[in-house]
Amino acid sequence: MRLSVRTHGPLDAQAMVLLHGLTSDGSSFDGVVGTLAQNWRVYLPDQRGHGTTGPADAYAFELLAADLDEFLEERGLTAPVVVGHSMGAVAAYLHAARRPDRTGPLVLVEPPPPFPQRRPVPERSDEPLGYDWDARVALVGQVNSPDPGWLGELAEIRVPALVLGGGPTSPFPQDQMRAMADRMPRGTFQEIPVGHSVHREAPTAFLAAVTSFLNTAI
Repeated sequence: MRLSVRTHGPLDAQAMVLLHGLTSDGSSFDGVVGTLAQNWRVYLPDQRGHGTTGPADAYAFELLAADLDEFLEERGLTAPVVVGHSMGAVAAYLHAARRPDRTGPLVLVEPPPPFPQRRPVPERSDEPLGYDWDARVALVGQVNSPDPGWLGELAEIRVPALVLGGGPTSPFPQDQMRAMADRMPRGTFQEIPVGHSVHREAPTAFLAAVTSFLNTAI
């Protein structure tokens, strides 16, 4: 699927792809992209059914991972750094497990753990939405009933990976996120206790964590 994308940073810099969360779009990272773009060529795609990318016939995390692979192919990007928030983090780690030849270091921000969750789907609002409601229904369903094989796929991720948790006010158990990092051969876990949207609620701490991680991962 063709994704709408914004780019920032020097044309000759190493590539970094930022994947937003459910119901959001690439602008989710506006508070940090300016700093990241000083040293990286940053790509901010709107994922299927979100932002300026059109709706799709189907929604699933596996399809988001396939969209990422197609995007990297179209752009000629080899092993970029991929930073994913929530929905985007699941797409990032599934892609890393399944396409190791295209995978660079990962930063997984508040990834929904591949254990059954109990996330509610609220009633649809009458207000205009910046995303396709069907995406929300389908993907929350997968969060609540994830594929049992996803947990095992974490062990197939060979690149350095940082899992950033949002602490006690996160909607997801932090011990499960830590378990995700432990499953990855080169995974580490760090907590920034500001809730689910770490990059928006604590941009300075987020940037410090990402920079420190990449200084050792690359």
